[in-house]
Amino acid sequence: MIRIIALIIMVIPGLIAALGIKLMRDMVFGVLHTPFPYLWLQFLAGFIFFLAGLGFIAGFILHRDRKRNKVQAIFRIPDSSKKQNRP
Repeated sequence: MIRIIALIIMVIPGLIAALGIKLMRDMVFGVLHTPFPYLWLQFLAGFIFFLAGLGFIAGFILHRDRKRNKVQAIFRIPDSSKKQNRP
């Protein structure tokens, strides 16, 4: 059941990103949808939807890989339990 919930959590941002791509593509072809009065506003909304969906998915994957310690050293969170040698 937990895996199904995780899948649903990942599908919703994917759909939002796909909607953003669709809105940007429709702006290029001159198709204006009803909630937007201008084409440039439609493109801006699509771009924001795309970045939000992609950012959520990327953050989820980065968080999961950090927990499993499968990221490069630059992306690792410094361990605060270790004492740092300060002069």
